[in-house]
Amino acid sequence: MRRVCFVLRVRPERLAEYRERHAEVWPEMLRALHAAGWHDYSLFLHDDGLLVGHFRTADLAASLAAMERTEVNARWQAEMAPFFVDLFGRRPDEGFVVLDEIFNLDTQLAALDTPEALT
Repeated sequence: MRRVCFVLRVRPERLAEYRERHAEVWPEMLRALHAAGWHDYSLFLHDDGLLVGHFRTADLAASLAAMERTEVNARWQAEMAPFFVDLFGRRPDEGFVVLDEIFNLDTQLAALDTPEALT
């Protein structure tokens, strides 16, 4: 499974409301995300508005496309868009920036235990 990390920026004046909205996400949205292949999905929010998301998926493009086909995602994205800066007319799920994973402890530890590493 691929681990995906992304960033967005929440408008500072909307931070409290953004937190409230995510305290109880619509059950239909939660089910749609899971059915679309979003697993272990978490959001982290800094007081300056930096939002960091992380999830695991077998196929990022397929997971995004599956959500694109749901009516609940269209409603959710429309409601969430005003919370963000720099979307330039895109929905939040189209405007997030995926970060490159440059280090993973488990991967590097596992590599230490391979026969090649022992020679």
